[in-house]
Order: sequence, then structure tokens, then C-alpha cells
Amino acid sequence: MRVAKSALCLLFVLVLGSLVFSLAAPAADLPKKIVIGWAPPDITGVFKTATDYFEKAAADARKHGINVSVITQSPASHTAFADQVSIIEDYIQRRVDVIAISPIEVEVIKPAVKKANKAGIPVIIVNLLEPIEGIDVASYIGFDNTVAGEISAYAVLDYFGGPGVLGTGRKVDVKPGTYLDLKWWQDLYSKITPQEKANIKARGAIIEGIAGGFFSVARLRGFHSVIDNYPGIKIVGTLPADWNREKGIRAAEDFLASNPPGTLDFIWAASNEMGLGAMLAVEAAGRQKEVKVFTNDGTPESVDRIREGRLIAETWHGFPEWGWYGTKFAVMLALGQEVPKIFDVRPRTEYKDNADDFYPVPKLEPIDWEAIKARAK
Repeated sequence: MRVAKSALCLLFVLVLGSLVFSLAAPAADLPKKIVIGWAPPDITGVFKTATDYFEKAAADARKHGINVSVITQSPASHTAFADQVSIIEDYIQRRVDVIAISPIEVEVIKPAVKKANKAGIPVIIVNLLEPIEGIDVASYIGFDNTVAGEISAYAVLDYFGGPGVLGTGRKVDVKPGTYLDLKWWQDLYSKITPQEKANIKARGAIIEGIAGGFFSVARLRGFHSVIDNYPGIKIVGTLPADWNREKGIRAAEDFLASNPPGTLDFIWAASNEMGLGAMLAVEAAGRQKEVKVFTNDGTPESVDRIREGRLIAETWHGFPEWGWYGTKFAVMLALGQEVPKIFDVRPRTEYKDNADDFYPVPKLEPIDWEAIKARAK
């Protein structure tokens, strides 16, 4: 009997000890530090917004005991292709835990990404959803650039006589929080009447990014795939501005000089740095009542210009999401966890009535860092 009691006591002590140990020991030891190397094309404008949210998410992680830091380096300009490659190679040499890249051009970065793959460093690509052949990418965060161009075209159609929320055509009631994404526009315009289509008339110019570059070609392809179906819209010309505000000003000035008052109704710029430049050129020429500016991207500055009526509409590309989820997914990868291969931020139209949905406080879901810590491997 004493033996049985002793054995029972020993078993109890062992079980209790095991329970105490399991409660005291973490599921896995967290790294002392997780370093993310972030390589945007620049750190102004739209990419400053993305960078800010990489940092905000890292600060949020640190509050939960995950020591995350973000290193940011960018080329001198959007045409300094070799600089971005050198930055990626520098991150590889420094043995960062994860590299996040917004490519200036896709083909240019492929050799550097292959080096990261060989070194065993996970890579996240932002500003792109289309998988890049020949390299291993852990996650793509961004949007379809062709879709973004299509949405911009619908905003132009809306303003110049079509149905929607912007112009003189048939007004559509929109519930708060509705995404004016591609499906929303396609559903609306699938029911357009012949008379509504005939009412859509305007002459416009296009400012693209880097002529022949992947992103510029994709956005122009999307824009033309919609706008070219409406014979009342005439495109008078296209000029590149390399995603740059100053060059956007000069391109717009060229269009204004070659299209005197009464012959130009809008400028669509494929990024908001160029679009803000176009806006400044139009205002300097005193033609803001005649020439309306539409653009793409979405930053605090451009959304404020929409609130003021100086820009008509913009297609949202989700820069806060790039940084917020970029840091989240980078931490998950560093802790041995799976992340979504594709994360689509769903481009959609920003305009005066929904500007507060975007800035000053973007609507981002909270990150459950405690759950991520618990799943650490």
C-alpha cells in the first residue's frame, strides 16, 4: 500500500512539474532581432507612405515583444536601375532576415533576387501581383496594374457624362464603405444605355511612367482597354515622365502648350507624383476650370488635393497596406510561418465623398502579434 502511495505521489510530482514547465516555457525562442531590408524605388511621395507603414507595423510588433527593425534604402531616381540591384545585394551581404522590394523594373532585379534565394533569405515583392518567372518570391503584396488603369478610365468616363458618382451623368447611390473597384464599375457600365454612351465626350492627354516599362505598359493597357470603347473620348497624346513630379509638370506644360484653351478637357497621369505635377502646371496656366486631372496611387497629399477639388479622382494602390502587411508577413517568414502567396489590396476609386476612408487614418486590420508569437517555430 505504501509503495502504491509513493508511486502515486511521484506521478503527481512529475505531472505537476511537467505542467509548470510547459506553462513557463515559450512555444519557441524568438530571435533577438528581426531585420527587414526594404528596397523601394524612392522614399518620397507614395513610397514614403509605404515606408511609414513598414515602420508603424514594426513599432506595433515591438510593443508585443517582437524586436523588429526596418532598414530602408532607395536609388537616387526611378531610372537608377543598378542602384536598386546594389541595395538588394547589400542586404544579402548584411544577412537581413527578409528582403522586401518594390521593383523599379521587374527584369532588372531578377539576378539579385536569385542571389537572395541562394542565400536563403525570403523575398517579398510589393506593387505587383503577377508572379515573376525564374525567381522564388514568398509573397506578392499589391495590385494588378492593368486593373488599376481600367478603374482610372471608368472614373474619366463617369466625370464626362457617364453614370457614376463624379460628373454630370446619371448619379448612383453608394453606401458608405462601398469599394468602387473594377467589379463595381464593370457592373455599372454593363447596363449603360446607348444614349448614356453617346453623352460621354472629352479630349484628354496621358502622362505615363517610364516608356516601355512594365508598370507603365500595364497601366496604359488597362486604361486603353476601357477608354477606347467610347468614341466620344479622344486621346490627343501620351508623354512619359518617369514617375517624377517635376517631369510631370513639364509633360503637362507641353500638352497645355500644344492644346490651347477649349481643346483639352483632362489629363490622366499614371501615378500621383506625376499627377500632382500636372495639377500644378494646370493651375499655373490658369486652366484648372477647364482641364481636370485624374491620377493613380493614393497618399495623404493627393487625398487632401481631392478633398480640395484640385484633383478629381485617383485610383487607390494601397501604400499603407504594402508596409503594414509587408512587415507582418516578413515577421511571419522570419519565424518560420507560411504567408499568403498573393495579397491583393484591390485598387478602387478615391473621390471627394469617400476620401475619409483612406486618410488621415487608413482602414487597416489590427495585427495579432500574440498569435504570431505563439506560432513561432
